[in-house]
Amino acid sequence: MHLNTKHNLLKPLFMALTAIIFFLSASAFAKGDIFVTGQSVAIRGYDPVAYFVSSEAQEGKKEFSHVHAGNTWRFASAANKSAFIANPIAYIPQYGGHCAYAASKNSIAPTDPKAWTIRDNKLYLNFSLSVRSRWLPNAAKNIVKADSNWPALAKKVKTR
Repeated sequence: MHLNTKHNLLKPLFMALTAIIFFLSASAFAKGDIFVTGQSVAIRGYDPVAYFVSSEAQEGKKEFSHVHAGNTWRFASAANKSAFIANPIAYIPQYGGHCAYAASKNSIAPTDPKAWTIRDNKLYLNFSLSVRSRWLPNAAKNIVKADSNWPALAKKVKTR
């Protein structure tokens, strides 16, 4: 067998194994059904409101923290914190901040706050910018699949 052919056969296997490892390790990053890092900080400490008001991923500040449903959310400003407190459902990312593409594939994965999309006034996060680029072309179909998968996935996250 030609070396290039072997490489072509092994590459999908390697990618699948890598994805499985990330999906299985995601349980270490969940409290309730929200994606958290150490000390229950939601979405790696990024401000969920900033995506909507500033159209960018902004790190939140400790002084603008708020605990909602057992998770600490951080905000870039007092105004963003107030907006979240007034209507958290409007700003909490879909699928608890877990990867939207993974949810569409009936799996759980952590996210990169810089790999974000707002669609129909909802925030979606993905594992990486590369994964987001695979998710976006079929976002509508992926959202339908993820919405269908999420109730069962959320239960798995909560029980891990």
